[in-house]
Amino acid sequence: MRKNIAVFSLVLIITIPLFSTFKGHRDDPKAEVLMQVIVQSLNTHHYDPYEIDDEFSKRVFHQYLDNIDYAKRFYTQEDIGRMKVYETKLDDQILASNYEFFDFSVELLEKRMNMVFSLYKELLLQPFDFTLDEEIDLDYDEMEWAGNETELRDRWRKFLKYSVLTRIATKVAVQEGVEEADEDNEDDPTLVMTFDEIEEDSRQKVMKTYNEWERRVSKLTINDRRAIYLNAIAGTYDPHTAYFPPRDKENFDIQMSGRLEGIGATLQEKDGYVRVVSIVPGSASYLQGELEEGDVILKVAQGSDEAVDIVDMRLDDAVQLIRGKKGTEVRLTVKKEDGTIKIIPIIRDVVILTETYAKSALINNRNTGRNSVGYIKLPKFYADFQNKSGRRCATDVAEELEKLKEQDIQGLIIDLRNNGGGSLADVVEMAGLFIKEGPMVQIKGRYNQPQILHDHDSKVQYDGPLVILVNSSSASASEILAAAMQDYHRAIIVGTPTYGKGTVQRFYGLNRIIGRSAEEVGDLGSIKLTTQKFYRVNGGATQLKGVTPDVILPDAYYYIDRGEKLLDFAMPWDEIEPAEYRAGEFSSDLYGKIRSGSRERIKANSTFGLVEENAQRIRRSREDKVVALNYEVYITREKELKEEANQYKDLWKKIPGTKATLVPADYKKTYADTVLAKLNDEWMESISKDAYIDEAIAILSEMRVQ
Repeated sequence: MRKNIAVFSLVLIITIPLFSTFKGHRDDPKAEVLMQVIVQSLNTHHYDPYEIDDEFSKRVFHQYLDNIDYAKRFYTQEDIGRMKVYETKLDDQILASNYEFFDFSVELLEKRMNMVFSLYKELLLQPFDFTLDEEIDLDYDEMEWAGNETELRDRWRKFLKYSVLTRIATKVAVQEGVEEADEDNEDDPTLVMTFDEIEEDSRQKVMKTYNEWERRVSKLTINDRRAIYLNAIAGTYDPHTAYFPPRDKENFDIQMSGRLEGIGATLQEKDGYVRVVSIVPGSASYLQGELEEGDVILKVAQGSDEAVDIVDMRLDDAVQLIRGKKGTEVRLTVKKEDGTIKIIPIIRDVVILTETYAKSALINNRNTGRNSVGYIKLPKFYADFQNKSGRRCATDVAEELEKLKEQDIQGLIIDLRNNGGGSLADVVEMAGLFIKEGPMVQIKGRYNQPQILHDHDSKVQYDGPLVILVNSSSASASEILAAAMQDYHRAIIVGTPTYGKGTVQRFYGLNRIIGRSAEEVGDLGSIKLTTQKFYRVNGGATQLKGVTPDVILPDAYYYIDRGEKLLDFAMPWDEIEPAEYRAGEFSSDLYGKIRSGSRERIKANSTFGLVEENAQRIRRSREDKVVALNYEVYITREKELKEEANQYKDLWKKIPGTKATLVPADYKKTYADTVLAKLNDEWMESISKDAYIDEAIAILSEMRVQ
């Protein structure tokens, strides 16, 4: 059962391609080599490889069908029955680099896709009857495939009817002044329409959306489809093992390093055109000054070379033309919002994705009235693996610490909420900033005895009171840092239990594994393999269990099961011998005092009371998967849900006596740029409204007076 992904139906549908001239893999030697090297990599390097047998075949079979038709809107039970003859044969086909099942599955899919392309146009031509008492079930986990083509058509009728209904409800609410018009809505909000006019307009909008989907689908290639099949094979080993085609690996590296070489613009494809959504402050585009949000890029030229038309080009292909090495010129032919055409020359440069990096602030303690609390936000454990001299989070956090220490901070908060992890080496080095020396984490490979990663530097950069904030999205390296600080009694961990990812992954270039260049067989991409598990210094794994905070605070997902334990094929929890380490001086009395003090404050804090109520509301809402398609019933239910949600709309309010300010060392640089200044002001305001940070400050006060 796939409970780990919440996928909107439309997003899912867009991932499924159409091959109007499908030829399979029979004449594609690269596909054969790719299968061979992936199987070789899994068997040789994975932490816990499977026997490739009939049971393995069944796992791949169901994983693949789940990946390509999760919402069960294409295949029928008849189709599944025809494919089921392969259920225990995939092991033999995989070992033989045979794509027979895959080819057959895509041929069936092509048939269904062609039917759906005609069907949605047919169904959206006529008005839907919203007086009928019928409903749609959106619980894809429990849903069966439609029994036959007739049932599939009816499933699509309900799905399209639901899509139109949601648009009608929104349009009516805007017209009645209940809701504000969406900024991206092209409609005139002052235009008053009848219900029938709204219904027709909504159908046209849904038709336009699906026409756009069909257009994008037609651009997907056999390589796109192949990657989904290969990922079904890799994904049965564990949730974090995956095949990365060349461009996917490039994008992963950019996310991990927080830097790329290009122009610094966020792009979006819409109606066949590539539009500029935003400009990265400080980037080449920002400094050049002529490219603006809303511009449509029509052509791309490399310097003085002939321009390439990118209208109707796949977005990732267009991005590859626009990206390039630092110092090179790209010329963009753009259409401005006033209709004028302009050629904009931009010299590419390194684009720093600043939201990726560690940043710090000073927060006043309302008990003392002075800026005595340091705050470091770390979005991820980043490192530039392609550049040894590139930015690393351990170095950046050390620098932020120095800035804060210059302000004589009396306590420190490190915020790891929503930090999904990253560089193992950096988290070990970062933990050493707070510990004199000793083991930080244990790692164990497939064959090896556990290896203990130590901090050998006896220098302690910060030895004052420390609180680490975590939540259910804090994973991997975040859990290593939180666990080490908890085991050493060095910090109080505050928040909700963490995600529970206790495995280590490594990338392998597939061309390098087989010793054949991209010129010989093409660029095969990379595979990310789970090669190790990590363990706390006390011997327990964080896998599945995560880190339980010393002080637990409710959040929006407090009553919802989340984390690694819900993923298909998640590796099990286990434990090993503890490492030799010496815990700090926190006494059981101190823990008891902090917990009881926090409980009393939470009980008296109306914001946390509302947070818990909202968490219960979210749980109820998630459990309700059946939606009425009768307009009156739907509207009544939507009003009830919105009225309930509106009670928590202004949940986060400025906390009296709490104010965040920028570290003086960063002030001049930040406020020399109006965009950066605005972003910083918004960040400071969000800190002053954050009840979790406020509670962390109170805990720091209790730690100081122990």
